[in-house]
Amino acid sequence: MTLKDVATYRLFNQQLLKPQPTSPTEVVNHFGAMQAQDYAMAKWAIGIRSNTNEQVIEKAINGGEILRTHLLRPTWHFVSANDIRWMLELTAPHLKRVLAGMCRRLELSELTLQRCRKLIEQTLSGNKHCTREEIMLELNKERIATNDIRSAMIMMDAELDSLVCNGPMRGKQFTYALLHERVPAGKSLARIEALAELAKRYFSSHGPATLQDFGWWSGLALTDCKIALELVKNNFDSSAVDNQTYWFNPKNFQENGHSKTILFLPAYDEFMISYKDRSASLEPAAAKETISGNGIFRPIIVEDGKVTGYWKRSFKKDSLVIESHYFKTNKKQQKKLAFKAAERYGNFIGMKTVVE
Repeated sequence: MTLKDVATYRLFNQQLLKPQPTSPTEVVNHFGAMQAQDYAMAKWAIGIRSNTNEQVIEKAINGGEILRTHLLRPTWHFVSANDIRWMLELTAPHLKRVLAGMCRRLELSELTLQRCRKLIEQTLSGNKHCTREEIMLELNKERIATNDIRSAMIMMDAELDSLVCNGPMRGKQFTYALLHERVPAGKSLARIEALAELAKRYFSSHGPATLQDFGWWSGLALTDCKIALELVKNNFDSSAVDNQTYWFNPKNFQENGHSKTILFLPAYDEFMISYKDRSASLEPAAAKETISGNGIFRPIIVEDGKVTGYWKRSFKKDSLVIESHYFKTNKKQQKKLAFKAAERYGNFIGMKTVVE
């Protein structure tokens, strides 16, 4: 196996090559969790893998099949209703320890956070769905300060406590709901079972990948990651590439070649963000163009597993305008394939596409 093989097989395992029509929830289940702080782009991450449109995905989110909350690393993720409880039980304690210093700087003591959780529960009880601003107004009435980033930290604490998750969208506004009202009680896994399940999901959907990649994606301590891999490694094959051991599901290992593929992937897509070492798909010079110094991931153009440029979107009247930037000059045939790839996003959101 070579680094080129690693990039190609990741395309297969991430369901980016020849995706079959499937439900948005099945896509999220396959990955376990998908980074989702850029809401519009995160929906496209599901859409490009499921051959569905934005409305179908919105329906799954508003219906509570797919939830958006904080888990794994301290950022937003999509997770299925079936998985949210055991995944929070596994990763929330670690995240709370990571965020403890920030809470101290914000003067958010555990006693204050307990008061906040109680008020949030009272505010949302009875299947009420409120925006963060509406919830903060209720906290302000009890003389709890919610300025600066305190409001974000208060709500993240409530998410990690398995108290709240996202509610249905209210137009373009995000709402919160009580988790126990929105999602029926699901399976609970012992910690050792949860570690094994998380590792199985990761290496099945993201492989070939290394132990360090899994550690970055999961946010767990490397000791826990080693335990998790040990529990499931008999289900996977491994291959050494450049002194790194890559694990992958042999059933998903594709021996046959594929026709040239160009993809317009969203910002923060799992194909890029879920690996600590991105060198299989991203050259060092390209990394400076696609990932900013403060960790902002641009939407990327991927050709046969390699990042060859980035793209931007804007809207003019009733048209979607996609501006593409390539690191090298494209051939005529590549331009045709690139236009079709960009047009897929326009079809996804239901708009005529203009490529510049």
